[in-house]
Amino acid sequence: MINEQLLNSFYSNLDSRSRKSLDDAVEKIVEARKKGGRIVVATGSGPNIHEGVTTLIAELMDKGMIHGVTTSSAVVGHEMGGALDLVKMCKASALGFEERFMPRGNVFEFTQMPEEQMADLRKEMVLDDDLLARGEEAEGHLVIKAAGNMAYPMGLRNEELAAEILVLCKAYGLPFETVAGWGADRRTMLGMGAEKGFPVLVSIPQLVGSGHIGMAIGESISIFERSKRIASMLESADVIIESAVALTQEIHDGPFECYTGHGIWSWWKGLHTYSLKDKTLIRIDLDENLRKAQDLQKESALIQEAIDKGLPKTKISKIPFRMEMSAFARHEGSIPIIGDIGEVWPVLAWKTASALGVSLDFMSYAQHTDEGKAMREWIVKEVRPVNRRKLLDRAGEYGARS
Repeated sequence: MINEQLLNSFYSNLDSRSRKSLDDAVEKIVEARKKGGRIVVATGSGPNIHEGVTTLIAELMDKGMIHGVTTSSAVVGHEMGGALDLVKMCKASALGFEERFMPRGNVFEFTQMPEEQMADLRKEMVLDDDLLARGEEAEGHLVIKAAGNMAYPMGLRNEELAAEILVLCKAYGLPFETVAGWGADRRTMLGMGAEKGFPVLVSIPQLVGSGHIGMAIGESISIFERSKRIASMLESADVIIESAVALTQEIHDGPFECYTGHGIWSWWKGLHTYSLKDKTLIRIDLDENLRKAQDLQKESALIQEAIDKGLPKTKISKIPFRMEMSAFARHEGSIPIIGDIGEVWPVLAWKTASALGVSLDFMSYAQHTDEGKAMREWIVKEVRPVNRRKLLDRAGEYGARS
């Protein structure tokens, strides 16, 4: 059930300019979709998982409203673990672990999972029953957090499964994200991307993260191929939505993009390039400086002037200047929405779906609300980790066809 009253309150929480920007964004997305255009999302890490945004994006992919995603290796790892987990945090020293090997705070985490899920895990890996028993007895507290990274045994399982997936990637010449998606829950971006044939790819700046998963993602295909695949996804998009993501080089400074990036040399060398010129860039961001940079450009062309003169943009603009602000501020089709993604995304999805006559079966809500808390508990219970058997079966089918 969609709580329209709460969504309207999220909308009201935005300042007047961001409300106008959100309305403009909805209009651009609806216009593109009515013409058969494509929408691509560039997501960052943790907040997108915690606020249920990645699960909402999977829903929008299912309903044909989003057609591709760039994300981080951390998000891939979390989605492999089921997006959100309930974990028990204990003092590592009470379990006999040396503090110098433990995360800050000297904690060790245990994944809380149903018995049947634990039984399935035992078919894949040898579990330390003594450690699990000590974890049951140890004092600790329960926390819902991004899944599949630091907690035993799911974090270790993710790392070991990554090695298996990498072998399949090398054998078939496929990105890690594609192969992992074969076994992922369809309520994750990975799983829905695999089901629908939509690309889900880790961006170059976001390769580092999630331990061995990030390294396996980086090793699965070359940087050249990853850049080209991402460029193809972005070229196909009429609208690009950036969600709590930094260092968006592939979009604003990519090796195959000619309007704001460095694609001129790829073109010079005879490679296929594309242009952001007539696309719409929507960025959901908490940093007010993003909008200030755009204002400076619109009012005085200050950012472009700094570039033309070879001057530092931070000094001439007198604001802290993040790299991705440059092209975004100068792009004629950019729309900044300054606000919390936990509040902006559900409103954006709701208004867009309503305008298109699409019924949504899942809605995210900001995690600080009662609805957001209930949503997070639902994700913990319902969104499952990667199914290794399903993944291997799909790999066998792919191998037989190729």
